[in-house]
Amino acid sequence: MESFLVSAGIVAIAEIGDKTQLLALLLAARFRKPVPIILGILGATLANHAIAALVGMALSNWLQGDTFQWVLGASFIVMGLWALKPDTLEDSERQRITGASAFLVTLVAFFFVEIGDKTQVATMALAAKYQSVIWVTAGTTLGMMLANVPVVLVGEAAASRLPLKAIRIAAAGIFIVLGIMVLLKAGHVIG
Repeated sequence: MESFLVSAGIVAIAEIGDKTQLLALLLAARFRKPVPIILGILGATLANHAIAALVGMALSNWLQGDTFQWVLGASFIVMGLWALKPDTLEDSERQRITGASAFLVTLVAFFFVEIGDKTQVATMALAAKYQSVIWVTAGTTLGMMLANVPVVLVGEAAASRLPLKAIRIAAAGIFIVLGIMVLLKAGHVIG
């Protein structure tokens, strides 16, 4: 249960102001059909994060012992530093969102925009740490939904009022603390 709750919390915070959240806002403004957009986000996130969790588990099985602890701890710290950088949605990504159904466009766009994104990388690291594909995927998917559904429902008015810089700093702090905890637990940082 810890893996589920930690995964949901970390991704919900890290997702605020992220490129995929900006995409959710863009899709909501473009299609004005919240239910298909929300279902598209759910489907894309489940697929993308399940793959990421499987990759994280495979990496944890491949990297054993000290090497695994160093890579895991360092990955959380890098995620924390990455969380400090605000995301933007490129004009080319905006132009690709045309014509098809809101669900299909959302499903495909979210899946591909999430590739290599910090929440996907976080999913891999969390699955490696907790050794649970199902609970981590469920938690990170819930975190994505907690961050993106309000954006789809409320739109730009709410998103423009959130203190994005403070939220990014909080997310960065959580990732960095997790990384330090992993390294300290492994006993490699102190003496």
